[in-house]
Amino acid sequence: MKGDPSAPRWWQRGIVYQIYPRSFQDSNGDGIGDLSGIEARLDYLVGLGIDAIWLSPIFPSPMADFGYDVSDYCGIDPIFGSLGDFDRLVDGAHRRSLRVLLDFVPNHTSDRHPWFIESRRSRDNPKRDWYIWRDPARDGGPPNNWLSEFGGPAWTLDAATGQYYYHAYLTAQPDLNWRNPAVREALHRVLRFWLDRGVDGFRIDTVHHLIEDATFRDNPANPAWHPGLPPTLALERRHTIDQPEVHEILAGFRRIADEYGGDRVLIGEAYLPLERLVAYYGTALDGVQLPFNFHLIGAEWRASILAELIRRYEALLPAGAWPNWVLGNHDRSRVASRLGPEQARVAAMLLLTLRGTPTLYYGDELGMTDVPIPPERVKDPWEKNVPGFGLGRDPVRTPMPWDASPEAGFTTSEPWLPLGADWPTRNVAAEDRDRGSMLTLHRRLIALRRREPALATGAYRRISAQGDVLVYERIAGSRRLCVCLNLADAPAALDLAGITGWRVELSTGLDRDSEPVGAGFRLRAGEGVVLAPGTGGTEREG
Repeated sequence: MKGDPSAPRWWQRGIVYQIYPRSFQDSNGDGIGDLSGIEARLDYLVGLGIDAIWLSPIFPSPMADFGYDVSDYCGIDPIFGSLGDFDRLVDGAHRRSLRVLLDFVPNHTSDRHPWFIESRRSRDNPKRDWYIWRDPARDGGPPNNWLSEFGGPAWTLDAATGQYYYHAYLTAQPDLNWRNPAVREALHRVLRFWLDRGVDGFRIDTVHHLIEDATFRDNPANPAWHPGLPPTLALERRHTIDQPEVHEILAGFRRIADEYGGDRVLIGEAYLPLERLVAYYGTALDGVQLPFNFHLIGAEWRASILAELIRRYEALLPAGAWPNWVLGNHDRSRVASRLGPEQARVAAMLLLTLRGTPTLYYGDELGMTDVPIPPERVKDPWEKNVPGFGLGRDPVRTPMPWDASPEAGFTTSEPWLPLGADWPTRNVAAEDRDRGSMLTLHRRLIALRRREPALATGAYRRISAQGDVLVYERIAGSRRLCVCLNLADAPAALDLAGITGWRVELSTGLDRDSEPVGAGFRLRAGEGVVLAPGTGGTEREG
């Protein structure tokens, strides 16, 4: 990118929109979304106001974990289309000033990847060391006590060669050995393949899992575990995640991205405490530019809790690092199900007015909720392997409802997962016509963020809690905005002494635009507002 090198990058001022390709738009009537379907909906995304689309995996795969088991890193699964379809999507996006990010899955491959097929042929195969193989324990069992994230031991015995291979996830997802330089070189070539095709960056899957303890020590018991929790949590993952060597791997990814210019962005998925998460920026900011901050997803929805979370995160950020926030994704319950419809509107205002890059999950702009999945239609291997704990991710991956036509305009046949029961009224076409809809609110918030540098890239201060209300300011130069979020289902009075001549710039409700603000200003139940100085007004000092 030419111009002022100190100017914010697009990924700092922009908004990332995650698309789960199977569920966005079907173009060929097979009930599964595809690349041509996404291309057909690009104008919708432009109208929403987002800046980049992140596509969950679209590579060839046996679909044991719906694309997160890759059998060819440099192709497109026929379910989604072809490389030609991908090139047309990238071109169409770029012509509309939209960026395209791919989901890079470097921790593991499919067990049907040619590399693993070679690796398991014999102990002396040249690709044997591309994966993690170990002899059995003395009793013939697994080499140690490590557990799979998807249930059961993390080791599977290969009877033909008499050794176990390690898989942090499914048996069908053997982990790559990132201590092998040949593995690093091969995956670096994958990054270059897609960067050469014009992609604007990558979301890197499960980065904290990339490397394990070199001596294969047992994980300690989790003292917080009890039988009411999933058995996958019975051990602390001390020796299987967040190892020091992971940062060298990420620095290698970053060097390649930087070869293609400063506009290429890397986003890392790591579910870690904030103190450990911020290390993924790298020691000289040479790691990923945006280690995903998922802490809003699991936070208790109280003003004091959120205020402290935001304060701690900002304090822990390395100098020069850029924050980011996430409210939902393909692995976690939808925000409207977690918080309810009114607080989901407040959460949208929080996401789009905090300092940092927001990531929006498809359908959250409609207020989509988790969809109950009948047992006979469950697809998710996590739910099948560890039933009874609500771990299934199918409910948050259901098709996007576009209109009130049959199958919600998503497909002309039975969709691969069922639609939500409210799709006849909760769809893009219906919400497009409703000035009070969740979609309209998102468009207004995004438009406000675009025209207000204070919201896009400005500083923040005075994050505080007034009872059930979270209050903070965003500042750019002399322009100051105040965000007030009522996290309760009752009205709340605000202490805004010192503000005179301010007004409501935007409310999560209706009919408050330009309303004067002064002492005794009250928020409605479950309402959020952005306040701005009015013409001739004075701003609070200090």
